Amino acid sequence: MEIQEVQVDIAADGEVRLSVRGVKGPGCLALTEALEAQLGGQVLLRELTLEHEEEAELADQASQDLRPGW
Repeated sequence: MEIQEVQVDIAADGEVRLSVRGVKGPGCLALTEALEAQLGGQVLLRELTLEHEEEAELADQASQDLRPGW
């Protein structure tokens, strides 16, 4: 099992940045959802990493492979 990590950086001006590592697909959003709510719930910018896209691509490929007649 891969280690899942959430890094929280708080700047002097109060800006908070969350970075997630070790989570593939949309699970990273679920992992930070409660923390985001506790911090005020206002997300100004969300940058998704390649890890987020990796699982999504695998799921799309699997669903294409399972379609009958393809």
